[in-house]
Amino acid sequence: MVEILNTHRTQGGTLRYCRHDSAATGTPMKFSIWTPDGEGPFPYLVWLSGLTCTEDNFTTKAGAYAHAAKHGLAIVAPDTSPRGDGVADDAAYDLGQGAGFYVDATQAPWAPHFSMYSYVTNDLLAAVDGAFPLDPSRRGIFGHSMGGHGALTIALKNPDLFKSVSAFSPIVSPLNCPWGDKALTAYLGADRAAWRAHDATALIEDQGSSFDDILVDQGLADNFLESQLKPEMLEAAAARAGAKVTVRRQEGYDHSYFFISTFVGDHLAWHAARI
Repeated sequence: MVEILNTHRTQGGTLRYCRHDSAATGTPMKFSIWTPDGEGPFPYLVWLSGLTCTEDNFTTKAGAYAHAAKHGLAIVAPDTSPRGDGVADDAAYDLGQGAGFYVDATQAPWAPHFSMYSYVTNDLLAAVDGAFPLDPSRRGIFGHSMGGHGALTIALKNPDLFKSVSAFSPIVSPLNCPWGDKALTAYLGADRAAWRAHDATALIEDQGSSFDDILVDQGLADNFLESQLKPEMLEAAAARAGAKVTVRRQEGYDHSYFFISTFVGDHLAWHAARI
């Protein structure tokens, strides 16, 4: 059952903040959903946010809903992790609450609640498809940074669930960056072979891609570009696998929502053409 916490009229549609119980995380989870006017069912996109974010960051900062209205698209934006009393956490911003990394943790103390992969692919989709006039046969996914990693890996592993995928500044290879080393060691353990199923570059190397294209926007003034993001690794894997990936490098843009809000209209048009 989905509980609607707040409702706002904006950009020719309706924004709702919602809460529901998740079997995957064993906790209440929050998400926002914007739907255009009309009866539906609407094609829709799932947005996965990055480190430290909640269901609110994309909603308030991306400027996406006016673009979504033009295309008749709904947008769902879940929180980035389980939260609350009894849920494990860490003092650092890049582990624990706000940093679920869209994997199902197998290690203590994270395993009881940190199952964001199952949450997104099962509980979230079931909740929104059941409560709102959405068309599950016309669904795409996109995200930013940690959420770009989540969008890419979830789509590559579930092409039956998503018809399109794009990302802003994604972590393309957790196997090859400090954020990935820290989070996946904590959540999945020291055996790096278990990480490959949650690494977009490795997934394309191992199985290719069934998508006609994957769109990535990357700012060249992003201070995480060389140390954490490394889009050239995704391009190289796609070239070897004969898969299509389009990386657009944007001069002067950083890692922030100022970057996302500049190009989010392009992404919505790109998804609309596919779903």
